[in-house]
Amino acid sequence: MRLRRRRREKVFPVLPTLLTLGNAACGFGSITFAMKTGPAPGEQNALFTAGLLIFVAMVFDMLDGYVARWARQTTEFGAQLDSLCDVVSFGVAPALLMLKFPQVYHPRLLWVIAVLYMVCAVLRLARFNLETGEEHSHGFFTGLPSPGAAGAIASVAVAMPGLQDLLDPSTTETTQWAGAWLLAAVAKGLPVLVLVVACLMVSRIRYPHVTRQLFRGRRNFRHLLQLIFAGTAIVLLHELAIPVLFCLYVAASPVRTLWTRFAAHRLGIGPQPSVPAQAGGFLGSNPAPAGTNGDTDTQTPEEGSSRTSC
Repeated sequence: MRLRRRRREKVFPVLPTLLTLGNAACGFGSITFAMKTGPAPGEQNALFTAGLLIFVAMVFDMLDGYVARWARQTTEFGAQLDSLCDVVSFGVAPALLMLKFPQVYHPRLLWVIAVLYMVCAVLRLARFNLETGEEHSHGFFTGLPSPGAAGAIASVAVAMPGLQDLLDPSTTETTQWAGAWLLAAVAKGLPVLVLVVACLMVSRIRYPHVTRQLFRGRRNFRHLLQLIFAGTAIVLLHELAIPVLFCLYVAASPVRTLWTRFAAHRLGIGPQPSVPAQAGGFLGSNPAPAGTNGDTDTQTPEEGSSRTSC
């Protein structure tokens, strides 16, 4: 009887679980530093640290799945634990981060946008858990991945010191004018960005799995051009290139989908039933059949030690 009880005891993978918990710890740290943000110059540095910790959480989120598969320790426990940690790092932390930026809108409106973002992130993660029970194509996500949405928000926080440096009196008058304009654009545009990425997370638009496409399989000439563009932007703009690259990732798939539909309409081509993930429906509508939609897979690192970013 004792032997049977011992066999029934579940064994949890240690290293992947620690990496997943590191994701949650970084998310909580981001929330802590965001709460310290205030109008004083020293307190503004906390905003940068809060955004940076979200990126560190993304690294942990990517590593836990790869380590679990490398060690052959993928478990359902890891998948569920990862989703819970993602809610903290990519749902709650970015929403709170937005509230700590300079505000030009009514605080109640910003609070509603923050809550909507968090709710959409939770729904995105829950839908991912349900739809990855079957085999799917491993190259695409259905809807904007929650780390991508969080990264778009955190990248603005990381770029804020660079924007503030443009206002330095030692710079030219044109540079100071550009810095003031960009800071005003951030204050007005960030809530809009948060609202947009919230809706995209629960959409059915296909997003590419960047790390899988770059580091696995064959790369075509388009991937080479993307790498060259990203490298050039980082060299020229430094930290200011991060929000530019994330916004391009967020916008590229919807623009491509709209262009494909427009071209198909002009040519009189009907909808393609084999690509249901490009449909514009929202949460829970017409889940794509196995092997055709390109949602995240059980081999991706965000949704648990056995999955990737969702």
